Amino acid sequence: MMIDSQAVKNTCNASVSSKGFCFYKSTNGIKRHLAVDTLGFPFFSHCTKASVSDDVGLIEMLSDNIDYFKSKPVNIPKITILLDHGYHPEKLTQELEKIYPQIMSKIRFQLSAKPSKAQKKKEGKTGFVPVKARWVIERTNSWMERCKSLVKNFERTLEHANTKISLCFVRLMLKRLATA
Repeated sequence: MMIDSQAVKNTCNASVSSKGFCFYKSTNGIKRHLAVDTLGFPFFSHCTKASVSDDVGLIEMLSDNIDYFKSKPVNIPKITILLDHGYHPEKLTQELEKIYPQIMSKIRFQLSAKPSKAQKKKEGKTGFVPVKARWVIERTNSWMERCKSLVKNFERTLEHANTKISLCFVRLMLKRLATA
């Protein structure tokens, strides 16, 4: 499972209660928190104000879907959750254990490896270099960008924005099934 967030600008339709400012991306709008499988299809999604940190948004998303983890048998290997360097696994572990004490027996967090400047130079690459496995969630974000209604946040509430994400993926999966 891979988790990432995406800051999206608001339009004039968005309500005041859903507006926030992300300093990292310099975006006035909302954040979409997304958990995907290895193929890029969504497990969970959650929308917050853009001012909410990645860690807090992830905690909210996982706590909203805690029943998924409670129902997972212990004898199955732990789910590895791949995170980028915007997250803090120690903080996440502490907060999630307050919500569900046995959660760390079912999941583990892993920060994705970030190529150093020396590694880039050795491979003859410069600038942006895709990180192994992380490209899957970035591709999922680009799938969402193909839906015109998800380019910006046009919705009045965060719940509606989250529903719009679900509808986008329902459409995408139906389209794939129809061609199979």
